[in-house]
Amino acid sequence: MKPLAGRRIIVTRPKGQAEALAALIRQEGGEALSIPAIEIRPLADPAAFQVFADRLESFDLAIFVSGNAVRSALALLRGRPWPAHLKVATVGSASRHALEDSGFSGVIAPAAQPDSEGLLALPEMAAVRGKRVAILRGDAGRELLGEELARRGAAVEYVACYRRVRPEAGELAHAWDRGVDAVTISSSEGLANFLDMLGADAVARLARVALFVPHARVAEDAARRGLRAAIVAGPGNAEMAAALVAYFGGAR
Repeated sequence: MKPLAGRRIIVTRPKGQAEALAALIRQEGGEALSIPAIEIRPLADPAAFQVFADRLESFDLAIFVSGNAVRSALALLRGRPWPAHLKVATVGSASRHALEDSGFSGVIAPAAQPDSEGLLALPEMAAVRGKRVAILRGDAGRELLGEELARRGAAVEYVACYRRVRPEAGELAHAWDRGVDAVTISSSEGLANFLDMLGADAVARLARVALFVPHARVAEDAARRGLRAAIVAGPGNAEMAAALVAYFGGAR
C-alpha cells in the first residue's frame, strides 16, 4: 500500500501553483485538496508600477521575491527592454528558473537556503553601498531583505507588482467537514489566512491534524498561535512530499 493511501491532504498554495505538489501527493496514494490560502490578483491601479518602469535604468539591482513577482512584473513591463547593467536576483530556485525561462542570465540566487536570509548571505549582497535596489513583491511582505540592504548602505525601493488576497472560505468548510489528515502551508501569511478561513475554534481544529510548513520561522509563528507541533518540511515540493510520506509512512 502506498504511504499516503486514504489520506486527505490540503495544499494551500495559490491557484496555478499547487499542481506539482498535488501530483506528488497523488503519486504516493493520497488525495490532494487544492484550497488556496492566498489569492494572487493584479494590482488595482498599476500607475505606481509604471512610474518605476519609467525609471528602470536608474536601478543597479532588481530583486524578485517570488515566482509571482517574476510573472506579474514581467507582464506589467509588457516587453520593455531590460537595461544591460541592471542585475537580477531572487530567493529561490523556482523564481530563478522563471527568470531564466524569461531570458535572464546571471541570476543571483542562493542554492542552499532559498529565502531572504540565504540571499543576504551571498557575497553579491555584501557590496551594495551606494547601489539603488528595487525589491519587486506583492503589496506587502517581509521587511527583512530591504531593511538589511538599507543597513548595508543601499537605497532600497519596494515595488508592488501584484496583490495578495484572502480567498473565500466556502470550499474549505466543505472539505473540512469531510475529514482532513494534513494541511501544507507555504508562509506565515498563508497560515494567518487559513486560520481566518477556518473560523471558530480554528487553532483547536487545526491542531488536530498534521501541519507541514516550509521554514522554521513559519513553525515559530504557528507555535506563537498555539500550534506547537508544526513539521518543518522544507520549501520545495519534493521536500514537502517527502515529509508527508515520512510522517504517514510511520517515521514520526
